[in-house]
Amino acid sequence: MAPGLAIACPAFGKPALGVGLRPAAVAEEEVEELRRRNEELEREVRERRAREEEMRMELGRTRARLRAVEEAEERLCVQLGEIEAEAVAEARDYHRRIKALSDELEEARRILGSSFSLSPSTSHRRLLVRVDGSS
Repeated sequence: MAPGLAIACPAFGKPALGVGLRPAAVAEEEVEELRRRNEELEREVRERRAREEEMRMELGRTRARLRAVEEAEERLCVQLGEIEAEAVAEARDYHRRIKALSDELEEARRILGSSFSLSPSTSHRRLLVRVDGSS
């Protein structure tokens, strides 16, 4: 509280603590000014409390939204993990299939290569007939 002089207020029956007694009209004006100031301060306190309550409610809503977003993020992470696992499994399956087809192609080339070496004229003619479309 700021230091100041005490005011004599006949309405409250208290003696003046200041330098001297002031006229009743001046003291009454000061009392009225203090009442107005007090009412103003009380109004500010009410407004700030109302604002504080609004902020608390907003904070509660924000926390609820945050929880919802975190739960959604968790669900998305689970879904992403499942999709990644599925993609890895499919990639392995495709790799196995490609390997099997490569092995088949290699075996076919090996068979074709060995049949050319055994009887090149007969195998070669068959191959040419098939490629040309003539018999």
